Amino acid sequence: MQDARASFIAAALCLPIFLLLRAGAGSAADPGRALAADLIAFVCSWAGFALASIPIAEAMGRRALWPRFIAAWNWVNLVQYSVMALLSLPDLLGLTGIIAGAMALSGLGYALWLQWFTTRVALGLPGPKAVAFVALDLGLSVFLSGLAATMAAG
Repeated sequence: MQDARASFIAAALCLPIFLLLRAGAGSAADPGRALAADLIAFVCSWAGFALASIPIAEAMGRRALWPRFIAAWNWVNLVQYSVMALLSLPDLLGLTGIIAGAMALSGLGYALWLQWFTTRVALGLPGPKAVAFVALDLGLSVFLSGLAATMAAG
């Protein structure tokens, strides 16, 4: 469990990349409000997934493996954020077109695959059951991103 707790340092390492990606997503009428909303969503997403994944791991008979899973998940997020930033570079630089779109889409596909693979290996689950964790993270992220956008708009 100590390693699981220590792995949350990955969130601090991902925060600058997250902010860079969010800054490239567009300008808000009130940048301070948008930043506050994004920071709240970031923290809630990171902690929320960790907490929500416990009962799922328990229901699948993998509670004892959860600390290993969440540590791996946290560190994989650093890889994921880095890859997403690199593949979003053309978009962040204002370049548009099919190449920029394809790079961003391939980054998203890789991130989802990496989450699925990490879950499958760390929890020793068959592929279809690992999808539940990826769906939880994706759903939580989409919800919180939308909530942050609503909060930022006023």
